[in-house]
This record gives sequence, C-alpha cells and structure tokens, in this order.
Amino acid sequence: MDFSNANVALWQPIVQIGIIAGLLLGANIIRRKIGVIKKSLIPTAVLAGFILLIVRTAGVIKMNTNFLETLTYHALALGFIALSLRVPEKVQESGKGLVVKNGALIVSTYLVQAIIGLGISIGLAYTFMPDFFKASGILLAMGYGQGPGQANNVGVTYEGFGFIGGQSFGLAIAAAGYLCACLIGVVYLNICNRKGKLNRNTPDTIISGSVTVEEFQDENEIPIAESVDKLSVQAALIVLVYLITYLVTWGLCSLLDFISPALAGAVSSLLWGFNFIIGSLVAIFFRSVMSGLRKTNIMKRQYQNNYLLSRISGLAFDVMIICGIASIEINDLKGLWVPFILMSVSGGVVTFAYLKFMCKKIYPKYEYEAFFSMFGMLTGTISSGVLLLREIDPHFKTPASNNLITGSSMGIIFGAPILLMVSLAAKSTLMVFVTFGLVVLYLAILLFIMFKVGNKKNK
Repeated sequence: MDFSNANVALWQPIVQIGIIAGLLLGANIIRRKIGVIKKSLIPTAVLAGFILLIVRTAGVIKMNTNFLETLTYHALALGFIALSLRVPEKVQESGKGLVVKNGALIVSTYLVQAIIGLGISIGLAYTFMPDFFKASGILLAMGYGQGPGQANNVGVTYEGFGFIGGQSFGLAIAAAGYLCACLIGVVYLNICNRKGKLNRNTPDTIISGSVTVEEFQDENEIPIAESVDKLSVQAALIVLVYLITYLVTWGLCSLLDFISPALAGAVSSLLWGFNFIIGSLVAIFFRSVMSGLRKTNIMKRQYQNNYLLSRISGLAFDVMIICGIASIEINDLKGLWVPFILMSVSGGVVTFAYLKFMCKKIYPKYEYEAFFSMFGMLTGTISSGVLLLREIDPHFKTPASNNLITGSSMGIIFGAPILLMVSLAAKSTLMVFVTFGLVVLYLAILLFIMFKVGNKKNK
C-alpha cells in the first residue's frame, strides 16, 4: 500500500478533518478575543461554519462538498444516539405533565413554522414564481426547528422530487436560523434587561466546565479505566447502535420493497433521511434492555456514562453544524433569494411571537428563562438555547434547561407524524394542500394537549 501523499484516498479525509479542526479552534479564539462577536453569543461552531463557507466559496481552501455532506449526515445520527443512550433521571409524578407539554411545545413550533413556510411557498408558486416547488416551505421547520442536519436530509430528498437547489436552500434556512437565534435573541435580552424584567444573577467568577464526582460517575458504574477505557465503551455503544440502525433501516426498506416497490420508492429515501430518529429509537430500546438486565442482576454494572455521552454528542453536533453550513452552495440559491428572505424573516418573527405567548402561559414562574431557551433552540439548536439561557440563569436554577432535554426526548414521539407529512407534501400539488390541512389539524391537537394536560390536577 502506498502511504505517501500520492494516495489521495488515504490522506484527503485527514486533511479535510484537520482543516475543520483548525477553523474550529480559530473561531473559538476569534469569539473570545473580539468583543462584538463575543457579545453576539454566536456559537463557535456556527462561526467556524461561516468562515469555512466563505473561504471555500472564494476558492481559498478546497473542500470536498460530498465529504462535508457525509459528515453532516452521520454526525446528526451519532449525536442523537449518544443523547438517547444516556440513563434518564427519574421524573417525579408532578413533573410528567410538564414533560409532555415541553415536547408538545417544541413540535407545535415546528408546525407553526411549517404553516408559515408552506403559506409562502404556495403563495409564490401561484403568483410571482409559478415553477417554485410548493412543498419547499416545510424546510423552514426543518432548518429553524431541527437544524442543519435535518434541513440537509430533507433538502436532498426534495431534490429527488424536483426541487433544484433544495439541499442548499434548506441549509441556508438553517444558517439564517442561527443568526436569528443569536442576534434577535441577544437584542431582546438586552431590551428586557434595560426594562428590569430579568433577574440576572450572574456571578463574578464562573468556573467553566467544572464537574463534580457525582456528575461524572453514577452509582455502580464501570470504572474510568480498567481493561478498557470508559470513553472507549461509550464510543463502542454508540457505533454499535448506529450499525443496528443501519441494519434496521435496510431491513425496513427491503421489506417495503418486497411488499410494494412503489411504496418503497416513496418511503425508502425518507427512512434513510430520518435515520437519526430510527437511531434514537434503537438507542432507547438498547438502553431499556440494559436497564432490564441490571434490574435482574444479569448485568452487574452500568456501562453508560451520561457525562461522556453528552460530550460525544456535543462533538458530533459541532461537526454537523460546521459541515452543514460550509456545504451550502451559494450558486444553487440563484433564483431562490426571494423565498429564502421571506421565509427567514417571517419564520423568525412568527417563532418569536408564538413562543412569547406560549411560554407566558405554560411557564408563568420563569417566563423569560423558558422563552430565551426555547427561542434559541427552535431557531438554532439546543446549544444556542443554552447560550441564551446562561445569560440570565447561569447556574440553571430554573427548570428551563431541563425542559430542553426532556422536551427534545418527548419531541421525538410527538414529531413522528411529521415524517409522513414531509414525504406526503412532495408528491403533488394536491398533497401539498392535504399536508397543510394535516399540519393545522395536528397543531390544534397539540395546543389542546398543552392547555389541558395536568391543568385539572393542578387545580
């Protein structure tokens, strides 16, 4: 085997990953040293993604876009699998209703964004842009609500249905969502602070990244390093679950192809595109099996470590964000700037107004903490939600931070019907209108759940 630089297949992935790593570290230095950027609270990974997008588009650095898209696709699934493998904290009976509301609020925001997006895409298709892909409005919910990974996957799927530039359009929406989360979120935070609406108990000194033994090591866990390192065990569990996810998805697609080739052709691409949800479900099942084995004393120790699994998911999501933004093809957006601007602006305004109203109703005791965390997450990712929250609740004394985690887990269940809607909308013009109706109906159901669950018991 040739180990020299002439072997492109051997060295190109390392070179590409090295560039990504270098830009991540460089973006971190820029964010820490330049006051304006630091005050904007823009996540380091987002900044690195935009820098890489600019230098790649300008031809300063050559990057393989297929490699960037591959990293975006796999990192999304690996990150969710790592989160889903974590051993959940016990939820008290009084808090179960709130967990349901958290998930319903998150998914209902997706639906509100989908309604706005579809309204714009349908309106443009019947007025100024008759050739515009009518189902493209759903990408607003994917980009703002779920981030670049899912915007990338659905965009690729829609390109197969005839939406030229769908992948770059979805990724551009996701990038605009990050800017919305950071810029609008910070501006409104400062407005609220000047009006005296916030209790910002920010200490003079915050020990960044400090971890107690209790946070790192659960009771009866495997040791940090024995015959195998604890980090190696976490990585092995994640990769094993991802392998099972691949086999399950492949098996489902093969079964559908055997039952109905036409159905398989319509659904298979969607299953592969939403592999992170299948991976999450497989991880939850895997976690439940391990928990059952411990309860029956067949397995003596706990193998998952929540702290390390969270760090691995953080790494995966950082890679996903950088590669997702950097893989945007600016040229593909030619002719799509009008819907992009309309959806980006409308999506930010409506998401802001909807969450402002809902958080006041659902979380009256910590309205602002809940709003900033949810707004940051539902226009960016969970990391941007946490960044905004830390400005007013640095020690996470309110339940707002926990709501993001429990809500995201419950959101996987509530979000399952959206998979069908995404696929259905791309079929035909009639199906776009049917999907619009289903989105409105499902939103009404979730609103009913949020306003009724637990209210009678609390009274």
